[in-house]
Amino acid sequence: MWNTFSQTVELGWDFYGPVLLFVLLVALAVPVWAAIGAGAILMLLWSGALPLSLVGESLFDGIDAFALTAVPLFILTGDVLVRTGLSRKFLNVAEALTQFAKGGFGSATVLVCGMFSAISGSDAAGAAAVGRMTIARLVESGYPRPYACALVAAGACTGILIPPSIAYIIIGLVLGISASTLFMAALVPGVLILVSILVTNLVVNRIYGYEGGGNVSLREYVSNLGQALASGWYAFIVPGIIFYGIFSGRLTPTEAGATAVVVTVILGFVLGTLRLADFPAMLISSAKVNGVILPIIAFSLPLAQALAIMGVPQGFVGAVTGISDEPAVLILLMILILVAAGCVMETTPNIVILAPILKPLADNIGMNEIQFCIMMITALGVGFITPPLGLNLFVVSGITGESILRIAARAIPFVFFMLLVTLMIAYIPAISTTLLPDIYK
Repeated sequence: MWNTFSQTVELGWDFYGPVLLFVLLVALAVPVWAAIGAGAILMLLWSGALPLSLVGESLFDGIDAFALTAVPLFILTGDVLVRTGLSRKFLNVAEALTQFAKGGFGSATVLVCGMFSAISGSDAAGAAAVGRMTIARLVESGYPRPYACALVAAGACTGILIPPSIAYIIIGLVLGISASTLFMAALVPGVLILVSILVTNLVVNRIYGYEGGGNVSLREYVSNLGQALASGWYAFIVPGIIFYGIFSGRLTPTEAGATAVVVTVILGFVLGTLRLADFPAMLISSAKVNGVILPIIAFSLPLAQALAIMGVPQGFVGAVTGISDEPAVLILLMILILVAAGCVMETTPNIVILAPILKPLADNIGMNEIQFCIMMITALGVGFITPPLGLNLFVVSGITGESILRIAARAIPFVFFMLLVTLMIAYIPAISTTLLPDIYK
């Protein structure tokens, strides 16, 4: 059952001023972490919610968490996969698996996005890495370039949806929920999103006849799949360790990430595709990505504390329930907010800022906290390809030079079907909790 939340909070310029400053700085292309930091400090100054003398301590306390160590480890694992060529082994196996169907290479592209995401935990990295491997071949197979870009952008959304995901580590840290529990809960929803993208591509391909294929005998299929597995089976050691370690409870996400890095590096040396000279470039590349994420978390947490002290989450609940008292309507409103936020900002700031604000509303309507987390991350993932501002659309546009508007137009069918899955997750709790112990249901 849900309860009406009647508290109202009067907000003044100590709230609206910093928000306007944040929006202005983002519009001026100031780095998000700097915009959040400036807004947070201004809010603390004007509101007096938290003494400025404690801001430095708050910044370091926010990122002094063992769980966050998993973030750079998964980022580094994804980078090593690309440099060692193991990611191409995923593509070969995915292509062999889907050779029986028309649109087989398109389906293989989506599958390899999911495989890569299950290791790197990042959507932008997946879009860039898989895009460079597949877009040219998709065009050769008969797909228009804008559609090929949209397909990769959609498949890469699974980067934050299929565990292990950096997004679930961060939201678990913010809301005090075990990342391993969220990984387990996200498995079914993540696979459903992946299936929705696969089905969308098959339907579009059947309508327009982009790619032929599918005319292989059972003997050829088994032979080709056997050859692909024989030449690339070792690439699956890494995701196997991650999934078995986390879901069996033998490894924490951080330990799984560390193990994955070591195993991937060893495989690279054994195969001769990795040299000691490659390490500086790999570490610098991973550090750059990590250097974007951690400052955002550090500056967002004092901001979240200030908002909580000022009563903004409670005020938001009161304002929204004043519009409608129907849980179904409120859930739909939350999804719209999250998709819109996912269009214009990266996952990390969205999580750290919006999760503490929306969580009280979810609690108020009786939504399971695990279900709320899965719904939030999934809706943000849809925002990554929602025209015209989705982050993944810009990533694939950047690596191909294709017009962002042309890619966005071809992404609409994927957005539609992914939204359907998001609605299912939001209104059917069992999708998120089916693999969890009864205590979480």
